Amino acid sequence: MMGVVPGALDARGERLAGPVFTGVGLAGLAACVVWGPGVRGITLVVVVAAAVWVPLLIPLFPHRRAHPWLAAGYYAGVLAAATVLVAREDTFMGFASFGYPLAFVLFPARWGFFAVAATATLPLLAADSDSRSPTWVLVLSMAGPLLYAAWFVGAESEQRRKANVRLEAALEENAELHAQLVAHAREAGVLGERQRMAREIHDTLAQGLTGIVTQLQAADGPDRDRRVEQAKTLARESLGEARRAVQALRPEPLLEAQLPEALSRLARRVSETSGVAVRVETTGDARPLLPDLEETLYRVTQEALANAEKHAKASRIGVTLSYADDLVLLDVVDDGVGFRPGDRGDGTGFGLEAMRQRVRRVAGTLSIESAPGGGTAVSAQVPAL
Repeated sequence: MMGVVPGALDARGERLAGPVFTGVGLAGLAACVVWGPGVRGITLVVVVAAAVWVPLLIPLFPHRRAHPWLAAGYYAGVLAAATVLVAREDTFMGFASFGYPLAFVLFPARWGFFAVAATATLPLLAADSDSRSPTWVLVLSMAGPLLYAAWFVGAESEQRRKANVRLEAALEENAELHAQLVAHAREAGVLGERQRMAREIHDTLAQGLTGIVTQLQAADGPDRDRRVEQAKTLARESLGEARRAVQALRPEPLLEAQLPEALSRLARRVSETSGVAVRVETTGDARPLLPDLEETLYRVTQEALANAEKHAKASRIGVTLSYADDLVLLDVVDDGVGFRPGDRGDGTGFGLEAMRQRVRRVAGTLSIESAPGGGTAVSAQVPAL
């Protein structure tokens, strides 16, 4: 039920400690009255006063921490009664011993020792040196404080030893968990960097090389010089984008212009290299976004246009960038051959999955709608923060 210090009492101990200690004090007082030579006069008055005073511990005990001066006043009353009774009859040393355990449940440990010292000193000083007390009274008055202090120190040391054992076990467990977290973080970092490089290579080198090959294959016709020049331009742009991808920098078009203008430039380049009519429209109040959001929307548009050019055989592509209050929406719609989403466009192609990963990384959503012969619509939605 009880620990060695006030804070060590559990909920049940808090409820029972007041009545239990009251019973111990009254029992000690009653035993001294019974075994004494007789109680009368002033001694009887003090005994009655002590019998009335001791039960006040019951309402006081739950509030001892909030009102320490009330606890001190109560303990002083018990000590005063014990001192007066011992001065009149040594037998009441037994009642005075009630102060030893009471000190440690009423006060913090360091103040409890002072209370114990006062309990051990004042009744002895007040005792009649000429009286011959029973042996058990002398043993109790001398050995009581020593035994209780030894018990208190031993219990306190045991509690600290157990606490240290629990602390060491917790530290070992935390060290293992920390090592696991570091390992997982390292693995996640490596995987994340691999995925980033894979997306960047796909969006820059792969698409750039595809465009170069397309331009060189078409360089045998009358517009050979234009096709070769476009291939050189694509090669230079792809090399620059590759360097920027390695350094984890933003796409160069976004450094030179805001997102709507960067998308318009991208559309013009696609139109020039593929011959597909690409129209870009911006609605709402265009405003700068966080770099990650703008890069995500740019790369999604880039991938959607590349897919429409390479796979959909589209003749027209529409790009719409819409600024709302708290959202930015991107729609890329083509009139190409389309596909069945479960066959290729539902996450099985790396480009489509890369788009999904990019959009998820910025807390957005991506949807792809298509059907054979019905064209394709790619819609991305990101928070405008």
